[in-house]
Amino acid sequence: MNLDKLRKDAVIIFRAGLKAVDPVNAVKRYFNRENNKLTVGNRTYNLLNYDGIYIIGAGKASAAMAQPIEEIISARLKEGIVNVKYGHSVPLKTVQVNEAGHPVPDDAGLKGTQKIIQLLQQTGEKDLVFFLISGGGSALLPCPAEGLSLEDKQHVTKLLLEIGATIHEINAIRKHISKVKGGQLARLAYPSTLISLILSDVIGDDMDIIASGPTVPDRSTYIDCLHILEKYSIQNKIPAAVLTHLEKGARGEIEETPKEKDPIFKQTQNIIIASNKQAVEAAKQKAAELGYHSLILSTFIEGETREIAKAHSAIAKEILSTGHPVTKPACIISGGETTVAIRGQGLGGRNQEFALAAAIEIDGLEDVIILSGGTDGTDGLTDAAGAIADGTTIQRAKASGLSAEHFLQENDSYHFFEPLGNLLKTGPTYTNVMDLRLVMVG
Repeated sequence: MNLDKLRKDAVIIFRAGLKAVDPVNAVKRYFNRENNKLTVGNRTYNLLNYDGIYIIGAGKASAAMAQPIEEIISARLKEGIVNVKYGHSVPLKTVQVNEAGHPVPDDAGLKGTQKIIQLLQQTGEKDLVFFLISGGGSALLPCPAEGLSLEDKQHVTKLLLEIGATIHEINAIRKHISKVKGGQLARLAYPSTLISLILSDVIGDDMDIIASGPTVPDRSTYIDCLHILEKYSIQNKIPAAVLTHLEKGARGEIEETPKEKDPIFKQTQNIIIASNKQAVEAAKQKAAELGYHSLILSTFIEGETREIAKAHSAIAKEILSTGHPVTKPACIISGGETTVAIRGQGLGGRNQEFALAAAIEIDGLEDVIILSGGTDGTDGLTDAAGAIADGTTIQRAKASGLSAEHFLQENDSYHFFEPLGNLLKTGPTYTNVMDLRLVMVG
């Protein structure tokens, strides 16, 4: 088995994971309509009970998720609007698609969210609302709390991303400086019947974390937000208006986000229709079909990407040395989402940086491939989903005058892998269930 075959198989396995979380198929798996009876998951709705049916949504996959619902609901659908990342539109008949900024929210996202709020203000007890949530939903559903500006939210989001805060920490703060997150969109939709279809992009599939939980009870509090600021010592780096807002909330001067016993959630169904677990399991199955001894390491991988890369590289070395935890040919698969603490001024993302750090660790090893890719097709602010490293990567780079250590220090993994031809490019996948990593030993 040579490196070319390993690379080809790695891409095939990665794409099998993507196919398993295709948003159109995911929606159809959970929908069944027979005349006026619509079954969604384990609940059945009589469509004759509703005057109007609407679709709203936010996330990279929300437009793709809307497609099959438009087909299933057909003429009964009155109106809709979804916010998607730039370049993630798909053609829809009734639902308006609004492209906006991600990962940092922009004015287009704010205007789209305001339209969503206006639509919800028109609905009532006899209306049915579908809310479509996917990865990127937090940034793509911006509506600052009273007294805060979009610039305040942009600054806070950018700062939290740069310091390597976890998605749980970022979303806790997002909820408490927003009008719609942390269950507050469910409050706006009430008393309409609300069905939220969710593509999970967070570890453990916590619904109150996905897209900052706009339709589920919020477990975080204003006090939690202040603790996060203290943890990273950024109280003096965030806008004064944000700090004042969070401190007022902690003192009880601003209403908390809706909690579990709030009656607004009696009219709401939340259902996860695709997750990282499904992508990882599909990748494992495809690897086995291709003849690899495959093993799922975990779907709960998180932490600093360079350290996680070292751990994955160590597994490749173990397989070569002892045949554990599986014998050759081997494919170790992991999911989850790592973080990167920005130190340099380069271009890249967590998956490309993972591959670069892994390349250094596996330098010189024969028949070893490590792939890391984002299931949304976008890694950081680049056009690549991730990158592929092997035992020859470092030597090929040196021959081209590229220092891996320098590019790693500058967080410039994109410009390291680009001239080597080892970027993983898929284009928009219209889904997002975190990352998929492969360690392959031929």
